[in-house]
Amino acid sequence: MEEKEKVPVSVITLVVGIVITIISVWAGQNHGLLPEQASAQAPLVDGFFDVMFTIAAGLFLVVEGTIVFCVIKFRRRKGDDGDGASFRENLPLEIFWTAIPSIIVIGLGIYSVDVYRQMGGFDPSGTMMISHHHSSSHQQVAKMPGAAIAAPLIADAEGMESTEVAEKVSNKYGLGATPGEGGKQADVVVDITGIQYGWLMNYADSGVMAGELHIPVNKDIQINLSANDVIHAFWIPAFRLKQDAIPGKDTQLRFTASQTGVYPVYCAELCGAYHGAMRTTVVVETQEEYEAWIAENTFAQKPQLNQAVAVNTADLSESEYLTPYSQEIGIDSETLNQIHSAYH
Repeated sequence: MEEKEKVPVSVITLVVGIVITIISVWAGQNHGLLPEQASAQAPLVDGFFDVMFTIAAGLFLVVEGTIVFCVIKFRRRKGDDGDGASFRENLPLEIFWTAIPSIIVIGLGIYSVDVYRQMGGFDPSGTMMISHHHSSSHQQVAKMPGAAIAAPLIADAEGMESTEVAEKVSNKYGLGATPGEGGKQADVVVDITGIQYGWLMNYADSGVMAGELHIPVNKDIQINLSANDVIHAFWIPAFRLKQDAIPGKDTQLRFTASQTGVYPVYCAELCGAYHGAMRTTVVVETQEEYEAWIAENTFAQKPQLNQAVAVNTADLSESEYLTPYSQEIGIDSETLNQIHSAYH
């Protein structure tokens, strides 16, 4: 009998490679591991993650598939007590499994640098808005495309030496304006301070203080981060953004929210016993809703006249003095008037 012609190993390898590629690409596009995208920066991060997941899935199938194949193909047969075949050195194989990982690592490195550049990570301080952090004025002082140019302007406004300001500007870390935004001013600037265990939001332009972040949709947002005690990390998973808040070091995030909604914010840096409870939300709303929220909170946080001016109780009548306490002690207005008449 004639022996059946064996399929060439090269053909089998090609078919297996095509199958693994198809499965890997499908897995990279349908893993479902990420939350919804809610910022203009999210697709950049997701695209990079999808590529890494595709590569990881392919490598997993190759490595685990090879192990399973070898376990089945080269298992010990019944009655076989001999030694296995001896293999030493395979230069082409060693070059292959050294070159391929090197190409993958270099390619991912270049890709990640490009994503970081598009998100404004290379020059966060050169295109940022300079503002008074945690000062009584909370006014924007200057915004210039470079620290060397901005320093004299800021120094004049703050009474600081130009070298001090230049150092302050150059020490910024985080994500600044994207290359397309250039030196444009952000639409909304919010100063956020991390403390154990919460986030304090300060809207410098309006003076509003809040415990949650409100921003308008499709607007350029700049967040200036700082910390009062230990290192915290401001993380918005839906925006694919995370930045450390470091004591003594100002950091920032600059982004654009792409859809309305309420999204969770976490501290992603172990900051103490109640780190897990250090959460808040970011509310992305329309421009009209955002302006209404600012107006409402600006009015609510202004001291009322009767709260701000001291009253001399000696100038009040008995009824006027007792009126604020009448409801608390269960006295109605009629009884209060009777008491007042009895003493007069």
